[in-house]
Amino acid sequence: MNAEAKYERVLLTGGRVLDVAAGMDRQTDVLLENGRMIAFGAEARNQPHDRVDAIDGCLVLPAFVDLCANLREPGEKHHATIASETRAALAGGFAHVVTPPDTLPVVDSAAIVALIQEKAEAAGAAKVYTIGALTKGLEGKRPANMAALHQAGCIAVSNARAGFANDETLLRCLEYAATLGLTVFFYPEEPSLANGCAHDGFMAARLGLPSIPALAETVALAKQLLMVEETGVRAHFSQLSCKGSVELMRIAKGKGLPVTADVAMHQLHLTDAAIDGFNSLAHVRPPLRSEADRLALCAAVQDGTIDAICSHHQPLNAAAKLAPFPATEPGISALETVLPLGLKLVRDGLLNEHRLWQALTVSPAAIAGIAAGSLTSGGVVVVDPEAAWCVAPETLSSAGHNTPFLGMAVQGRVRGVYTA
Repeated sequence: MNAEAKYERVLLTGGRVLDVAAGMDRQTDVLLENGRMIAFGAEARNQPHDRVDAIDGCLVLPAFVDLCANLREPGEKHHATIASETRAALAGGFAHVVTPPDTLPVVDSAAIVALIQEKAEAAGAAKVYTIGALTKGLEGKRPANMAALHQAGCIAVSNARAGFANDETLLRCLEYAATLGLTVFFYPEEPSLANGCAHDGFMAARLGLPSIPALAETVALAKQLLMVEETGVRAHFSQLSCKGSVELMRIAKGKGLPVTADVAMHQLHLTDAAIDGFNSLAHVRPPLRSEADRLALCAAVQDGTIDAICSHHQPLNAAAKLAPFPATEPGISALETVLPLGLKLVRDGLLNEHRLWQALTVSPAAIAGIAAGSLTSGGVVVVDPEAAWCVAPETLSSAGHNTPFLGMAVQGRVRGVYTA
């Protein structure tokens, strides 16, 4: 089962129960009521229940939380819909997904927030949390009505990857967000240095592709960190891609700044070597970088410098990847491969199991400020860590099949998700 399962009371028997938030890791039976654990062990077995699910060899975990999934609505139904992608989220173990503001139209009004929420509720799958626009229309010229966006339910604000007219505009926006207690999500990239489509390295040079140096990220990140220090705003830095960014985050956290960070799962597995042969399925932004960057990102997740792992899910239709490499749309359909790829990192010794589950549950829930990330809140996912399957269009629930992992044999699949 890789879709949502709703029952009043479910007894899960024979599983290994892990909850990083509660410090729990034991082989025991668990009683769920409306998607949350209410008892375990003998107490669970002795209480009345409506259903028994035998899950020998499986893991019982808090449902996952994704800090960046583009659901393509409103505005881009030709790629995917909120309905299709929230079903894909559940198939990947994510009961909670955060979506950025760069939709069509931009999430800069309460009406757009309400539209997204209505579609998500109608879909009845994963819960969706919106990030509002930091500036009107993401144009970088004047602040959006952040108070109205906050009141409408936005958990944070961001200017996505759009630039600002000047640094003063950014500074005033951060001051405004700080007064409202809003978290600002940054996707650090200096536009004037990011006119290419691939990492500035050997592969881009060999293929003759215009490049995006790591400096495009680190220059933006350094400036943003200085402004965070000046304003005191709570900030989250999403989709870091290089060793230099890890070093800057480590310094910022050492200074006690109110900052957190995440990395996309594909950045922990792939390098710019994946674009060889002009493989547009590996065209993503920020671009896949060097092996040294990849290893630095893995180490940063392990030591907590990077708090969470996101999917950076961007479903695209087949046509979006058929043009010459620079003209293809960047993005990877990723919700359903996060789990097996994470387990591979554990098997390869690059990440321990505790950190993997922490980075997918309690940490992103805390960053988003939502009631999730533990077995007693936010849903429960049952994972078969040994289940073998092949990444293929017929095995994916997402409307987007644009993944460089197509054809890859993987281990680890969601067996069930239980939510209220």
